[in-house]
Amino acid sequence: MTAFLYRLGRLSHDHPWRVLAAWFLIILAVAGAGFGFGGKLSDGFTIPGTESQNALDRLDAVFPQAAGASAQAVMVAPAGSRIDQGEARTAVNDTIAAIKRIDGIETVGSPFSEYAVNAVSADHRAAIVSVQFSGTEADVKASTLDALQRTASVGKAAGVQVAFTGQVFQDSSFGPSITEVLGLAFAALVLILTFGSLLAAGMPLISAIVGVLLSVAALLFSANFITVASASLTLALMLGLAVGIDYGLFVISRYRDQLALDVPIEQALPKAVATAGTAVVFAGTTVIIALVALLIVGIPFLSVMGVGAAFAVFLAVCGSTTLLPAVLALAGPRLIPKAGSRLRKRAVAASQDRTRTLGARWGALIEKVPALFLVLVIAILGVLAIPAASMQLSLPTNGTQAAGTGPRVAYDLTTKYFGEGRNGPLVLLIDVTQNNDFIADLGKVQDRIAALPDVKAVGKPTPNETLDTAIMQVIPDSGPTSDKTIALVNRIREIAPSLDRQYRMPISVTGSTAVQIDISDRLGGALIPFVLVVVGLSVILLMAVFRSLVVPLKAAGGFLLSLAGAVGATVAVFQWGWGASLLNVEPGPLLSFLPILAVAILFGLSMDYEVFIVSGMRETWAHTGDYRKSVRRGFAGGVRVVTAAALIMIFVFASFIPEGSGTIKPIAFTLAVGILFDAFLIRMTLVPAVMFLFRRAAWYLPRWLDRLLPTVDIEGEGIVRHAEAIAWAEGRSAGRSPRPTSWRRTRSGPGRSACTPSAARRRPWRCRPRSVAASSRRSPGTSSPPPGWSRSPARSRRPGRGTCVRSRRP
Repeated sequence: MTAFLYRLGRLSHDHPWRVLAAWFLIILAVAGAGFGFGGKLSDGFTIPGTESQNALDRLDAVFPQAAGASAQAVMVAPAGSRIDQGEARTAVNDTIAAIKRIDGIETVGSPFSEYAVNAVSADHRAAIVSVQFSGTEADVKASTLDALQRTASVGKAAGVQVAFTGQVFQDSSFGPSITEVLGLAFAALVLILTFGSLLAAGMPLISAIVGVLLSVAALLFSANFITVASASLTLALMLGLAVGIDYGLFVISRYRDQLALDVPIEQALPKAVATAGTAVVFAGTTVIIALVALLIVGIPFLSVMGVGAAFAVFLAVCGSTTLLPAVLALAGPRLIPKAGSRLRKRAVAASQDRTRTLGARWGALIEKVPALFLVLVIAILGVLAIPAASMQLSLPTNGTQAAGTGPRVAYDLTTKYFGEGRNGPLVLLIDVTQNNDFIADLGKVQDRIAALPDVKAVGKPTPNETLDTAIMQVIPDSGPTSDKTIALVNRIREIAPSLDRQYRMPISVTGSTAVQIDISDRLGGALIPFVLVVVGLSVILLMAVFRSLVVPLKAAGGFLLSLAGAVGATVAVFQWGWGASLLNVEPGPLLSFLPILAVAILFGLSMDYEVFIVSGMRETWAHTGDYRKSVRRGFAGGVRVVTAAALIMIFVFASFIPEGSGTIKPIAFTLAVGILFDAFLIRMTLVPAVMFLFRRAAWYLPRWLDRLLPTVDIEGEGIVRHAEAIAWAEGRSAGRSPRPTSWRRTRSGPGRSACTPSAARRRPWRCRPRSVAASSRRSPGTSSPPPGWSRSPARSRRPGRGTCVRSRRP
């Protein structure tokens, strides 16, 4: 991977205009297809394989006039009058007639019909008109909805208040708001402070915006073939911006550090892509795997969200390793830090191991009392996680829409005049093919259902034209997200087998409320296996990267702590209502897919920070064998970049909270708070504390496990050794270059020796650690290994004639 990225960086440096031309053609093709021929977004939720979805599919086949998309018109008469008398009743009938004339409307149910269920309020002030569309929600045209909403003028002319509600009226529009632009501006400010250069600060924004543009366009075009929710586009936009800016930050930081050390541009750029780019590819792959793993849940809309966000991360990785280096190459020497600048002084100080930055001082403070910091972090996140124990989950309803919007007004009017349960009626699908006297038995079934707790009304059973299926509407007394409604659905499903045995009529429960309950159950059952799979794979991967048991286990435990704290804070704000007014939030149950989506995204991002901080520790440990020095130097070298990256993500995610949709707000809040906890409490406090506490044991890995795990190079050490070898070969011909440090000396004949590449790059020789001081105490006449090397006695049985190979682990 490092060799490939090195060649890719060299290509971007040598041919920047060709790379930019290729990206331009890709943008032209994808953006043209997405924005010119994009499909319609839909916020409907389906879940194949559940009872409610199977019943809906069968309803579409045997009862097509009741299976399409639906809506309701809530009509309220003026104070002191009745909706079923005089001008108000005439206005209702005229409105129904106007709706029937709209193209795309299948049927319109009058509230005064004998088949209407709880359609006129108890005080006769309000009525509900049922509207059935000809097709599914995806088939409903915008012109049909506009014409339907214009019929409200008929009732308003008579003084009747009219409001429309239904799934088709949920806001599926997509577009950036002013707060999101402010979030991008804050990210740019962080980049300017980090780089001290406007030119360098603008480059990560360019690659990130290009990646987001392509991912959004691709999702819009895919909406022609699959169902894509507006939340999928917003999530891709939010995550693509965050990781795109962060990955660009990592590459440019490494590139400018090379330039500050007077490395030529033609060498600095490929090295930066090979080293920082390898870490970016590893980090991006981790995020992509976690997001694509959402496919195992088996819920279509969640799979689309995961794959769409993963594609945005993939484009961010591609942009950071190809597009960004080409732009850096065109900038030329203008990015070289000036003599005496803060960046040049910091790079030189880091290379000489005399860094005294704020991060270094924070690490030194943790080193004094690591146990205290460990206990404090666990206590803080433990307290913040307490509200998570009372978490309630559901899917978004019109009751969670912004106050004052049409669907929210209709929801509130329905709740006021009919009860909250009227917003989520249940539909019973009854198969009557095996019953010869189904008319009488349907009445008995109706009575049995009406006698159940939390049932407010039961509609008259309605058979279809072929007399093989009947539907029955059940109005709960509680709202769609209430535990009582969930209990009612489960109770009907429990008695359905006995009713089938008694009346030979199989019964299925469906409707939007039943679908939401089934989705929540499926998500709840998939959460624990999903967490185990994702975290388990991460432990194995980190174990292969860092050759340690403590590092991956500490990374996984820290992630679970930050996740629990983030979910607890989200429950406190979005469910309990703490500070909800400040964020323009309507308190209520959390999204059913929020926990599993937060696991997928936060896990990948937290592993990014783990890699960027611990990789520096590992590199120093491999060269020195000093656990204190490795933690100090690695932490001081990575904390500045990780701080900037975390702040950028927090600003980007937080910008989607004030003006985001009801679906995006809790997701953005959870991600912003999760990044805050994970970056500053876990990676910058708990991680160094644990490393100091475990000392040398932090890098222990059993030999049998070391043999099984593959070697993963995420810091591009192979490219560094390759560059050293090239420099040595070129210098040897001029007679001035010593043997490179990553090579070993072998006997090639009597009295002669030759340098060959160390086999330690390919085979993990099991060698005991040996410090420089220990090497100097060997007996006279015995060759001593250089620093960071060890003697392998298995290579020679003669005393003092062992071959020096580079240690894979100290």
